[in-house]
Amino acid sequence: MMDNYPFDTNGLTDEEIESYYKSYTILKSKFNLESTGEIDFHLELFEVFKNYLEITVRDSFVIKQDNNNDCYILFVETESRHPGQGKVSGHKDYQIWALAFLKADFGRMLIRRETLADKIIELAHPVELDFAEDKAFSDTFYVLVNDREKALKGVDRRFRNAVMDIRHDHFLIEIVEHTLIVGNHEPISAEKTLQLAEFITRICSHC
Repeated sequence: MMDNYPFDTNGLTDEEIESYYKSYTILKSKFNLESTGEIDFHLELFEVFKNYLEITVRDSFVIKQDNNNDCYILFVETESRHPGQGKVSGHKDYQIWALAFLKADFGRMLIRRETLADKIIELAHPVELDFAEDKAFSDTFYVLVNDREKALKGVDRRFRNAVMDIRHDHFLIEIVEHTLIVGNHEPISAEKTLQLAEFITRICSHC
């Protein structure tokens, strides 16, 4: 194993380090990737993280864009509560998420694949949003919003096309006003990380 990695390896197993490094390497080969230093992305605001005891951004990287609307890749450590024999123990997982700052205020929004089994994340006064002019999108994705007017303005044809191009079935997209985060709670993979980066750069190119 290498001695000097471009991210914090403290507490990681060799397998976890390798997964992160493969993801970092593929991003570095295809994008203008730089370390951000310490930024508070306020992940505690997002419903997708609400069931964790703790969320820590181990490292974050910026993908520089020609239009200066840069986007971010986050190496995230989460701690879950697992009841044990008479005690509660914390289990740590390592995930990769992508984040962008949007020009428009989308309100609060969750977009996920339309499934029967998924548990709906509860937002304040949620409303399911369908797009009569885009049946393919509405048939594929479940869109939950708390401000229909803002959502209709933000989720235009270009935004929907970018979402439709995501090839992974289990990505979650959550927007809190001007901040979008995308990813899932599954183990890290270089292929998934590349898909996240391709999506988030496309979003930043016109949002």
